[in-house]
Amino acid sequence: MNDIAKTGLIMAALGAGAMALAVPTIAQPQYRQKISNDMRSCAPGAGPAVRVTINGVKSSQGKVRVQSYYGTSSDWLEKGRWLSRIETPARAGSMTVCVPVPSSGTYGIAVRHDMNGNGKTDLSSDGGGMSNNPSINILNMGKPNYRKTAFEVGSGVKSIAITMKYM
Repeated sequence: MNDIAKTGLIMAALGAGAMALAVPTIAQPQYRQKISNDMRSCAPGAGPAVRVTINGVKSSQGKVRVQSYYGTSSDWLEKGRWLSRIETPARAGSMTVCVPVPSSGTYGIAVRHDMNGNGKTDLSSDGGGMSNNPSINILNMGKPNYRKTAFEVGSGVKSIAITMKYM
């Protein structure tokens, strides 16, 4: 057997060994996806997605950030555990965004109005809201239990309304 044939056999054996050692991967959630507000994802027949109507936006200054989370205690409002984020210029009054979700399931939505656009939470001016409009107070530090914000999304488009709260 010549050297080329030997090399071919060795490569084939190594390839087979590598295939035998391959372990199937389990799909991991895709966190931290920055997306645009594409209302086509909420068109009739589309989904799964959440059409979020945000009411009570105080001013057209700054940006509104909408983040989706799995509706679980380990994900809800945990740093870096958001699924998708839409940032859009604020519009006083009412705004609508479309948030696609990975599959049917339980989710929560958090909205923040960064009035001066500095990327920081300014308690004296910024506003916020969450799915199911739970009460937010000093006792829960603005983080209500995930059970109070969770809602179900099927294979289509779920519509929710969030009312903004400001100090």
